[in-house]
Amino acid sequence: MRLNDPLVTSFVFEEIEYQIDLSFDNVLDVFDVFDDEDLRTYESAEICLSLLLGDDVTPTLDLWNHVYSEFIHVDNKQSVEYDRKGNPMPVQKENKKAVDYSKDAGYIYASFRQAYNINLYHEQGKLHWREFEALLNGLPSETILQRIVQIRLWEPSKGETGEYKQAMLQMQKAYSLEEEEVEE
Repeated sequence: MRLNDPLVTSFVFEEIEYQIDLSFDNVLDVFDVFDDEDLRTYESAEICLSLLLGDDVTPTLDLWNHVYSEFIHVDNKQSVEYDRKGNPMPVQKENKKAVDYSKDAGYIYASFRQAYNINLYHEQGKLHWREFEALLNGLPSETILQRIVQIRLWEPSKGETGEYKQAMLQMQKAYSLEEEEVEE
């Protein structure tokens, strides 16, 4: 995201200009299509292109790959951190998923209201995906979503009492993104 570039509303691919709807709610619908295990890859691509570009576009896998990589894909690569002397710090464990757009929808909504006084329901069809991402990533630590993310990412350390560790583990279980198997 560059602040001196306009938000994307159209693009050119193979000499054809396409209008694209990158409102946050539309992109979240695209993620819902990704999660539908009943759809084949090409079916998901067709539905996603229809959501983003309209029904009068002939879907191709190349077009979908371009749209996905340029406008939809969220890159979660961890950047290299350096110490004060400029030496690379040891690589941390692989990032575990801290936010799920569907499961955390209520927390995201509440955090946007709390931090920015933005009603996401009123912003459907208006708030661009890049704006939404920037606001979500910039939520202050006192919002409910950020507190839950801190709980999910917490790891025990020296100096913490057993009682505190137990309480944190219980909260991690309560706010876990993992599906628990139901025993019969």
